Amino acid sequence: MKSGYQHGGVDITHTKAFLTSLSAMVAETTTFPIDLIKTRLQLHGESLSSSHPTSAFRVGLGIIREQGALGLYSGLSPAIIRHMFYSPIRIVGYENLRNVVSVDNASFSIVGKAVVGGISGVLAQVIASPADLVKVRMQADGQRVSQGLQPRYSGPFDALNKIVRAEGFQGLWKGVFPNIQRAFLVNMGELACYDHAKQFVIRSRIADDNVFAHTFASIMSGLAATSLSCPADVVKTRMMNQAAKKEGKVLYNSSYDCLVKTIKVEGIRALWKGFFPTWARLGPWQFVFWVSYEKFRKFAGLSSF
Repeated sequence: MKSGYQHGGVDITHTKAFLTSLSAMVAETTTFPIDLIKTRLQLHGESLSSSHPTSAFRVGLGIIREQGALGLYSGLSPAIIRHMFYSPIRIVGYENLRNVVSVDNASFSIVGKAVVGGISGVLAQVIASPADLVKVRMQADGQRVSQGLQPRYSGPFDALNKIVRAEGFQGLWKGVFPNIQRAFLVNMGELACYDHAKQFVIRSRIADDNVFAHTFASIMSGLAATSLSCPADVVKTRMMNQAAKKEGKVLYNSSYDCLVKTIKVEGIRALWKGFFPTWARLGPWQFVFWVSYEKFRKFAGLSSF
């Protein structure tokens, strides 16, 4: 019998959702400074004043110098709120869809897992997109402060209020299409690769279903997710960061427009800006998340993911 239906399907689903949220919050808090640096790197080059070359180390050092160590956690609260919705939907949704599509996970193809992972990620991202928007805007505010400008928002709820007043309720879903594209690619790589890599390690008797298998699978899934999603992530970040000016003008009219302008002005390599900090974050994030989640499931009496 599948784990999703032990002790009553609804109760088990709720338990998995809670454990997923808890694991995601631990992982997000642990790796958030790397995510902040990645966002700043992706926004670097949008203005002429920041056109000079930079690196993850320089960006991180600049944040600490100008805002102190706590500046590395600017935008953490909306990130936590986002994962309370995003992670349970995509993780539990993936597992439930996988169990519906295939009776035996060991024989389920990686292509099938990739499709199921992508669909789960899209559904989760549509719901969590407003919190993601607030996170990006608050992370970008630190860059404004470093340029001598006033931050746009004092907190996540102030950001929500100002975005709705200035851009309408639909403004909370600004960048939702590049967000969806990124979510599909990230979860296609992350969930399918983690699931398949873990099964491969166990079937090949490289390791049992333990922390070693989880670590190897999380590293592989982080690399796959980063390679697939980085271009969409750059476009998503830039689309979500732009706020409509008083005259109604915006820098990018669409995701495609953002893609074309980024390549034209900064070159094709700009689409992989923040690749290494993204991978450096996804690796530890997934390690902390998956190891925590698998342990929490074991403590709760549930089978492995």
